[in-house]
Amino acid sequence: MKGTPSMGKHNKGRVHVRCRRCGNNSFHVRKKRCSSCGFPDSKWRQ
Repeated sequence: MKGTPSMGKHNKGRVHVRCRRCGNNSFHVRKKRCSSCGFPDSKWRQ
């Protein structure tokens, strides 16, 4: 199958995984950034 019906299958992957620093499921895999604690940025930027 190709075309429009296939477009809905693009959101099945995992966007966020568990963060090493805060433990929340907020680490964005593609951006390599935690949306909760900001890892790997400095802890001062929390």
